[in-house]
Amino acid sequence: MKWLDILKDYQFYLKIEKGLSKNSIDSYSRDVKKLIYYLEENNIIVTPISITNDDIQQFIYTAAKSINARSQSRLISGLRNFFDYLVFEDYRKNNPTDLIESPKIGRKLPDTLSLEEIDLLINAIDLSEPQGERNRTILETLYSCGLRVSELINLKLSDLFFEEGFIRVLGKGNKERFVPINTQTQKYILFYINTIRVHLNIHKKYEDTIFLNRRGKILTRVMIFTIIKNLAVKAGIKKKISPHTFRHSFATHLLERGADLRAIQQMLGHESITTTEIYMHLDKSFLKDVLNTFHPRK
Repeated sequence: MKWLDILKDYQFYLKIEKGLSKNSIDSYSRDVKKLIYYLEENNIIVTPISITNDDIQQFIYTAAKSINARSQSRLISGLRNFFDYLVFEDYRKNNPTDLIESPKIGRKLPDTLSLEEIDLLINAIDLSEPQGERNRTILETLYSCGLRVSELINLKLSDLFFEEGFIRVLGKGNKERFVPINTQTQKYILFYINTIRVHLNIHKKYEDTIFLNRRGKILTRVMIFTIIKNLAVKAGIKKKISPHTFRHSFATHLLERGADLRAIQQMLGHESITTTEIYMHLDKSFLKDVLNTFHPRK
């Protein structure tokens, strides 16, 4: 059995059986491709069925020389999932990564923006250009709804339920959720749709997509990253920020103002509450206020 043949089967499994997005499938595939490349470079002749724990240990040891602990952990996790699939399909009797320990890593706290910094970024946008209105609407939507960048670029006109005060979002694993949207952000979206987007020569495939480039096609993830990076430089913000920073800021600011963690979990589309708990990186004074406000024996 050849590596690339089984990798194609694995990708099909991730898409059909697991319902993963293209980005997630690409991420899992990269881990396996790194192993394949290592085997070819070192002329190690093994198949997905015959590869041993020792082979993979040596690969991880070699990879560890050029990647950090977090990347090592991600790589091991990706390979473990791949070999779990082989066991599940009865190609193998055991998973050769079972005895490989991931490096200990601390839980990385996400960077956030203050309200002032968010205003600085938005104020740095040149609204005299057509894409300026679009970019302002993008930042407002990211922050007010806590969206992932993939969720933002795939947002559809048919996903807007403004009369009810919600937007429909297709998240990880094609899971649908409804996220509340404030009236101010609704106004920005409607203004962009009615004054900028309406004048674009929209590609037939993207007639229902909200945010488009000047050629009437869907924006890429890279383009959103570039827009935010350039605005950060223009606004004089030194933090390393990305579209995900707005999502982190959304959750943190809600939590700081007393929002329920379970409600934030639903809005973010986290499957597990433990993922949302990372936003509990708040100062002690806030926690003290929560205790004084809500404890029955304050």
